[in-house]
Amino acid sequence: MDTGGRTMGTALEPIELPDWAWERAEVREALRARDIGAVFRHTQQYAGASQARIATATGMTQARVSEIISGRREVSRLDVYERIADGLHMPDDARHLLGLAASRERRAGGAAFDLAAFPEVVRVYAAQNSAAQEIQQLARSATELDVLAVRGLGLIGLNDSLLRACLPREQGGQGLRVRVALLDPDSDALARRAAEIGESAESLASGVRLAEARLRELADAGDVGVWRYRMLPTWRLIRTDGTMFVGAFDSGWEGHESALYKVMDTPHGPLYRGFRRMFEAVIDGARRTI
Repeated sequence: MDTGGRTMGTALEPIELPDWAWERAEVREALRARDIGAVFRHTQQYAGASQARIATATGMTQARVSEIISGRREVSRLDVYERIADGLHMPDDARHLLGLAASRERRAGGAAFDLAAFPEVVRVYAAQNSAAQEIQQLARSATELDVLAVRGLGLIGLNDSLLRACLPREQGGQGLRVRVALLDPDSDALARRAAEIGESAESLASGVRLAEARLRELADAGDVGVWRYRMLPTWRLIRTDGTMFVGAFDSGWEGHESALYKVMDTPHGPLYRGFRRMFEAVIDGARRTI
């Protein structure tokens, strides 16, 4: 049947959401939460699919689909998630958010992936200043904040640094656990890093000590801890709950000049978990000073 030039889909017509629909934040969040009712509602919205079409595509009755959409029934079985993913022709990145293997994994036993198959890297910034506003917004609502830096002055040590405004002294950092790992000012690694960036070891070491002193002011009232590590710095990390911003130290640039990757916690992505494990290992091997 044709109405006003638009063909109305029948119950047997395959469901195809446009690629951009799977990339929308509300769809990604519904997949991550395994909220199938929301997934079905978005399918209705973006594919124009009726409950009957969704039912046929996913091997359910229309009554069951209606119950899921209205929130009267939840989906918990893995085989049902698989049927839904297949019926809605989910791309591999959407399947991963739902906690399922990619379709190519099932067919080929684990072929190489493109980035879309692991949607944990959701954005790349040219440098830290491009992401500053987003980092601050996330930090203000976070319950955990981890920082891995060299001296930390530009991140958290000074009044005008990136994260300091998110930790007002009058609130004492209440409700926020802050862990900061800084390069040990007495280590050989600091002297080597200073040489890499053309700065004296004394100047770099004094910057670390100044950051520690400023963080001590916050530690008197809030949950703030500072550690000194002794390895040559490679990664620069800011974690706010389930989101990380990761850059790199190199002989040719400071950490804030590095490209910055925004990495999200996902069921199958290795980067978030790997970087978080690395941070915990740095803390375990470091000396706590605050």
